[in-house]
Amino acid sequence: MIDPPTELTLREDWPRPTADQIAAFRNVPASVVSDAMNGRGALASCIGPVLAAPGVPTHVAGPALPADNGPGNVLATLGALAFARPGDVLVASVSGHGEMAALGDRVAGMLANSGGVGIVTDGPVRDAAGLEQVGLPVWATGLTPATPHSNGPGRIGLPMTMAGQTIAPGDMIVADRDGVVVVPIAELDEVIARIAHVTRLEAELDAEVSDKGLTVPDGIREMLSSAAVKRV
Repeated sequence: MIDPPTELTLREDWPRPTADQIAAFRNVPASVVSDAMNGRGALASCIGPVLAAPGVPTHVAGPALPADNGPGNVLATLGALAFARPGDVLVASVSGHGEMAALGDRVAGMLANSGGVGIVTDGPVRDAAGLEQVGLPVWATGLTPATPHSNGPGRIGLPMTMAGQTIAPGDMIVADRDGVVVVPIAELDEVIARIAHVTRLEAELDAEVSDKGLTVPDGIREMLSSAAVKRV
């Protein structure tokens, strides 16, 4: 026999990115951030934007506010609202459970009232019309009307695993129409420096394609005529 589980496990304070670090990710495409991390950091492609209403932003960048729930449960998500700060992105795990909603428009509305800027979850959401009215961008696995439970257990403000990535409080979340990328807080300055490098390289390649009519990437023709290719 085991003891009943604690309903919530909570860390109330955690490191946060500086204002300059957060600003460095604004309007940077998620794909560029992933490139700057050498292909790391992207959540599984089952998580994508679920709102396409006028006025709903298509890009968000902000510190993670982690709420780690069990399947079909939302207690940690509801509790996390008490710790939301302006600019936060609520990251609500339901352990990938797809049969109940991870949240709806009222949660989004309360997060918006605290200055939160977006929501990421590994489950479906509900109240699509209400979510569009709130205006916060949401990345989820889809939509469902099914009602979740709110009896716990859950964890707030602690590292968690979601959609193939570890997400700790204060990590940067960068999300757009391509998906979601997580940048560990300890790597922010390094990734910010690489973003500038990646952006410069992409601008140069864009010019080669659009202005000079490039048809094959540099180096590929040479490789095709080298011993690296076996013709059959």
